[in-house]
Amino acid sequence: MLRYALKRALSLTLSLIAASLVIFCVIEIIPGDPASYMLGLNAQEDTVAALRRELGLDASAPARYWGWVTGMLTGDFGTSYTYRTPVAELISARIWVSLPLALFALTLSTLIAFPAGLYAASKRASLGDTSVMGLTQLGIAIPNFWFAMLLVLAFAINLRWFSAGGFPGWDAGILAGLKALTLPAIALALPQASILTRVMRSSLLDTLDEDFIRTARAKGLSRRQALWKHALRNALIPVLTIIGLQFSFLLAGAIIIENVFFLPGLGRLAFQAITQRDLIVVESVVMILVFAVILVTFMVDLAYAWVDPRLRAGR
Repeated sequence: MLRYALKRALSLTLSLIAASLVIFCVIEIIPGDPASYMLGLNAQEDTVAALRRELGLDASAPARYWGWVTGMLTGDFGTSYTYRTPVAELISARIWVSLPLALFALTLSTLIAFPAGLYAASKRASLGDTSVMGLTQLGIAIPNFWFAMLLVLAFAINLRWFSAGGFPGWDAGILAGLKALTLPAIALALPQASILTRVMRSSLLDTLDEDFIRTARAKGLSRRQALWKHALRNALIPVLTIIGLQFSFLLAGAIIIENVFFLPGLGRLAFQAITQRDLIVVESVVMILVFAVILVTFMVDLAYAWVDPRLRAGR
């Protein structure tokens, strides 16, 4: 298991290096100069040049890349061009909104999808199975931002159970923070729960058709017992893959929901930085998100090895 984990960790490190190069090169080729944008169209050339020196934009691209990467290794992401504050402070303040939101939405998605997928697989080709599959198709088809506006209309404006937007901060209490994230988490969880339910059902049905399940049934196990004792664990590998991908999407792709609910998360920070040409913030936020995606993939790989011992043996 340790050898397998070390191999995956080496792959993670190489992926991070490649990702940092791609991110920096993409940001470099984006047209426009942050200094000119900050000073406006009527700025003098010497003023723009002075600001470029102050921001470190006059250095060569390899020097700026090396300074950015070595700074990240020590926790220094540079200074925001717009806010004039360390980027690390901006990210640390915003990530404690985006990360709990992603975890909240993933938890809701999993709590909905697992029993729904198990039920649909156990009631194959029945009315219950058809109903669950129809509901999941509807959940996939509904855009989450439109569903978010329906939630605001129903539960914030009409019933007044939740606020329509904003985040009070964790200083106001855990319950207050979770209450502010409930509607956004539900809006994000709906399509993900629908996808996960369908994958769960499909994987279970494939496993239930295997020979070892028929052998277990022949030994006297009921369909329910065979499902829980033998089929579930063997069906988890594609489900774990989808869960890992969903967490990455929920963390990095919640920019629309964060803007609908006015949440001060990483997605909204990245959107504002792009509009303000704050490239150092864009680079750092994207790198943090890439690191989160690669780390989740690494954890999913370890979960594979736990579920399937053949991976630990290198087969």
